[in-house]
Amino acid sequence: QVQLVESGGGLVQAGGSLRLSCAGLQSIFMINAMSWYRQAPGKQRGLVARVTSGGSANYADSVKGRFTISTDNAKNTVNTVYLQLNSLKPEDTAVYYCNVESRFREYWGQGTQVTVSS
Repeated sequence: QVQLVESGGGLVQAGGSLRLSCAGLQSIFMINAMSWYRQAPGKQRGLVARVTSGGSANYADSVKGRFTISTDNAKNTVNTVYLQLNSLKPEDTAVYYCNVESRFREYWGQGTQVTVSS
């Protein structure tokens, strides 16, 4: 059974950095894309960053130049997807979710809280 486990969230001051990790991808076959979403209180979940299996990445306008999505891609098997968060702002406060799209279905992690204080 596939289980995506996120870690790395926490409380940080504005301008600080965090690195989120999502582990457990090695059990998923035929991955098409890996993404990070976020959901702030009272708002809908929205895409933050997405990277395809071919390495093409795209970002929400609000995080371009500050966040970077990457994978470990060891021996052509992806085990972990990361999201590097730099120059954090209070409006980045949200629960961040890992998402993996395979040929057959998509998977979600349980979420990790990121709180940015001003």
